[in-house]
Amino acid sequence: MGLSSGLSQFIILYHRTPFDESFNESGERVWRDQKSPNGIIPTLRNLFKDHPEGTWIAWREVKQIEGEVDEEIIMKKPFPFSLIRVPLEKTEISSFYHVTSKESFWPILHTFPGYFGINNANWEIFQNVNYRFAEAACRISADQATVWVHDYNLWLVPAYIREKRPDLKIIFFHHTPFPGNDVFAILPWRRQIIESLLCCNSVGFHIPRYTENFARAANCLVGAKKDNKVSVNKRFISIGSALTEPSVTESISHAGRNVKLVSSPVGTSPELIRTLLDTTLVKDHIDEINKSTKKGRKLILSASRVDYTKGNEELLLCFERLLERRQDLHGKLVLMLACVSAANGMKIYEETQRSIEEMAGRINGRFSRIDWVPIRFSTQRIPYEEMVAWFREADICWITPLRDGLNLVAKEYAASRKNCGGVLVLSEFTGASVLLDGAVLTNPYSHKRMDESIEEAIEMDLQEQIQRMKLMTNAVESFTVNDWAKEQINSLT
Repeated sequence: MGLSSGLSQFIILYHRTPFDESFNESGERVWRDQKSPNGIIPTLRNLFKDHPEGTWIAWREVKQIEGEVDEEIIMKKPFPFSLIRVPLEKTEISSFYHVTSKESFWPILHTFPGYFGINNANWEIFQNVNYRFAEAACRISADQATVWVHDYNLWLVPAYIREKRPDLKIIFFHHTPFPGNDVFAILPWRRQIIESLLCCNSVGFHIPRYTENFARAANCLVGAKKDNKVSVNKRFISIGSALTEPSVTESISHAGRNVKLVSSPVGTSPELIRTLLDTTLVKDHIDEINKSTKKGRKLILSASRVDYTKGNEELLLCFERLLERRQDLHGKLVLMLACVSAANGMKIYEETQRSIEEMAGRINGRFSRIDWVPIRFSTQRIPYEEMVAWFREADICWITPLRDGLNLVAKEYAASRKNCGGVLVLSEFTGASVLLDGAVLTNPYSHKRMDESIEEAIEMDLQEQIQRMKLMTNAVESFTVNDWAKEQINSLT
């Protein structure tokens, strides 16, 4: 339970645990840091410094649910807090996360209705898992406690909490895009989802476009009343590309409740990145990159996951067209495609991975020479220190998702290039595209624009690179991941 009083004033609900669980040779449990230390998980953990006796609620896998109860562990670092793990059977995790969340919700959220699948979804299991998370939160929460719920996997938690504990203050943050109403309405559970989110005190999205999409869906589907719109915060580019919005709805009212809507993009940790750049480990990685891959060539980096939303196939086809047009570039540049495989059991991504591997193999087969292979391809998760080295050495970072909630890689690249050149080629269908003035925006649906943008990046002179990069570095430094967390929590006041 709580560390002393038995109840918590601050509770985080996130499907992942704050540390990775492992066991040493003696069979003792050991908690290890996440492989990527620059994500939001370390930031959320650090919030317990200012919220003593806090609680983190996640899940754990059990062989059989019968007889199992919520596991409660006292964590001692970085600050004391309670970890509650809700027991779920393997079949429940598969249904709730791999099927309903990834096969039904994910394609709709990213505006890919053609990938939407409902036949395998089990809504009853999804409801039950969400209810058990909510039940754990209600049991551990002190009077008037703050409960911060994360992402679409836990869409229904706010309604269950509000029904049992009307005294609690609920924040929800949506880490993915929120689609237009005509696409969101494809979900047969749309009303229940919207009404649950309207049980919150505050709902956060990365950028104003997603906020507006939610406000419109709530207005059209359940009759919620949108309050006045205001000009977007100056941190956002307000006009000119696919996801820009000049104004945004600040709050919405429904069933006697006023819900604050917050457009607040997750930030990165520029100070951490600069600290890593000074370490011997990262410097050694930089030396190895120069010796084994770069070898005096222009290095293009693209880092993402295996996912049909990430635009990896469109990027590879564009690179193939570039090599067809520009024989003068043969041997003078190399593409590092770091494309992390999906977890086992994610059948929806198997075909995508096969396609990416075949394309990369075909292009290398067509253009490789004895002393030059144009594409270096990895599906393994690269340790974060090594990733920072790739950011530092990449002359171009090429990010081309067909749809992406934000894209932290783009921000991390800018943070790693302070006071130097480099070009960020960024899809205008990423949330980051309305934050990083200075990026070369591209349209992954257009062959012409993709071809133009990568050639613009290759030919850009150093002075223009430095000017553009300074704009992006300033944007990243002015709103970090810690600023994001504070803004979300402060939205309650």
